[in-house]
Amino acid sequence: MVDYLKQTWSRREFIYELAKARVQSQNDRNRLGMLWEVLKPTFNALMYGFIFGILQGGAKGPDFPVYVVIGVFLFEFFTSSMTGGAKSITGNTALVQSLAFPRLALPVAQVTQGILTLMPMLLVMFIYAMILGTTPKWTWFVIIPLVLLFSVFNMGIALICARITVHVRDFTNILPLIGRVLFFTSGVLFSVDRILNQWPWMVTAFDYHPLYQTLQIARAMIMDNAVYEPRAWWVVGIWAFATLVFGLVYFWKAEERYGRAD
Repeated sequence: MVDYLKQTWSRREFIYELAKARVQSQNDRNRLGMLWEVLKPTFNALMYGFIFGILQGGAKGPDFPVYVVIGVFLFEFFTSSMTGGAKSITGNTALVQSLAFPRLALPVAQVTQGILTLMPMLLVMFIYAMILGTTPKWTWFVIIPLVLLFSVFNMGIALICARITVHVRDFTNILPLIGRVLFFTSGVLFSVDRILNQWPWMVTAFDYHPLYQTLQIARAMIMDNAVYEPRAWWVVGIWAFATLVFGLVYFWKAEERYGRAD
């Protein structure tokens, strides 16, 4: 494992250039380029914010638009890592079969691509927050270590999904459903304390939900009136590194399987 990680680290420039090239290629295919990466989560935030905030009475208070924007933008990073990681091996069969390199580089490049895409999205997210009335403050910089920790978690998820897809190709057809379920059960659009207050045990379960706690920290750091429990950092941190370690071992164990003709 140590040698495997060293080999991957020695190819860090390849990983970064591959991620950057994919971002550029993706932007070239879209008429609006990088702007589309920002418009997509923006439209999602507007749609879900309207549906849950107005039509269904899912929100109360002037901070709800910012609440939804933060949730949708950060969750977009998670889903791109999960779905992109799942296709990182099976979607690069020619590369895997023709070149000798640690296959770990491919899902790592996929998450790196997600980070590069997330950077301008974070800037736009802060701009939206100010437009919607949120006061800028020093705690906004805490989003940097939070995103790094979130990236560790996403890396583990990407590695797990990458190997599952190699064994079960149809897994990519199930992922959109999994992503949708997680979207509606991770507090992206609602406050657990308010929606689930009739079921205290469910509220307690969300205290250990990595996605929900990540969003809670981000909202507390950005919004004016949002709060969070400090132990949320421990929850997110433990989930992140435990998922990464498991994902690394799980992915590495099948290294010889990748690229093999079925």
